[in-house]
Amino acid sequence: MTVFAIRGERDHRRALREIETLMDARNGTPEGDRLDVLATLVEAYEAAHEPMPLPDPIEAIRFHMEQNGLVAADLVPFIGNRNRVYEILHRRRPLTLRMAWQLHAGLGIPAESLIRAGEARTAHGRSKLAAE
Repeated sequence: MTVFAIRGERDHRRALREIETLMDARNGTPEGDRLDVLATLVEAYEAAHEPMPLPDPIEAIRFHMEQNGLVAADLVPFIGNRNRVYEILHRRRPLTLRMAWQLHAGLGIPAESLIRAGEARTAHGRSKLAAE
């Protein structure tokens, strides 16, 4: 089996095209082994050169809730009363910087997921992630 290093976008596209031709390959065959090796190389290249974007802050909170069996009431100590929690989760109210830090400190949600650089701005030029 001959493999090639993925050193740039040209090699990346070449590997993706070859993977596409090998998608029906069976495990344990030379084609299946080649598919596994190429997929591993592509994953490593993409991880190094195309980092995954951070999740939306609300999606990060929802994911953390799902993974840890939390309900909206569990967020009250970090966000405020239950109505405020629902307003945040339904995007009717912006997540404040204070809330983000409290969620990070109290629940361990990565701060970089809650506070994103270049957060979208409102029509009035204010950040949607308001300071409290």
